[in-house]
Amino acid sequence: MTRFTKFCATLLIVLLPTVTTAGSSTPGQSILPQAEVATFANRVQQDLASRGASVAIVARMGRDPAQMPNGILYTHLGLWVYSQITLPDGSKGQGYRVYNLYQRSNDRTRSDLIQDSPAEFFAGAQRLDAGIIIPDPELQRKLLAVIASPTYAALHNPRYSVLANPRTSQYQNCTEHTLDVLIASIYGTSDIGQIKANVAAYFVPQVVQVGGVKRAFAAIASPALNTDDHGQIVETATFGSVSRFLQSYGMAKDIYRITPTNVSRF
Repeated sequence: MTRFTKFCATLLIVLLPTVTTAGSSTPGQSILPQAEVATFANRVQQDLASRGASVAIVARMGRDPAQMPNGILYTHLGLWVYSQITLPDGSKGQGYRVYNLYQRSNDRTRSDLIQDSPAEFFAGAQRLDAGIIIPDPELQRKLLAVIASPTYAALHNPRYSVLANPRTSQYQNCTEHTLDVLIASIYGTSDIGQIKANVAAYFVPQVVQVGGVKRAFAAIASPALNTDDHGQIVETATFGSVSRFLQSYGMAKDIYRITPTNVSRF
């Protein structure tokens, strides 16, 4: 890498902190005070349970929203499944397990499917603000069947890109994996070619404004910023685009937002 190229890559990292860090990594230690995170995680769990959600799509803010590209509010989402869980005292109870695709901390170009708890999920949050999609009861039933089947893991592509194109299978991020699981559930298929054909036909991704110079040096700034799976326009799956997709086809029972003090509509 030439000195000029290194300079441009460094400059890009300064100019685009939001894109070079996905906010979709395994969180480890809580960013915010642990007690606040645990209280908020329980608030979200209790809200979902009160609405009878067997499975829901929940998103977190892994970056300051003021730094995010236009049209993108959340950086990571997972499937929350109402399950039997082990409580802190070792007894069994009911609660939510979170099914995630997490970017590896030691290799940003790879990902793993990992289950964790609601508190662990929000440990990666920069702000306690959750986007919620509760699918309609029929889609919840279909999702549970796919999540419990080999299809869920088979749809995982470990080649990670922050801005993965959801119409292709070249790379994948957390939202694209969730979208693939949704499409597999809706259409009753595990065939990735058919899933991508349906995504191309029915799903409208979020356009991400990345200028030519920034895009040219993106992969140098971060290997997880490959955009060679895109044409002239960079588009990716987001919480907002998944919400609009399910809402437009009448498959969302509820879409809303939870903060520590409020529950509101978008």
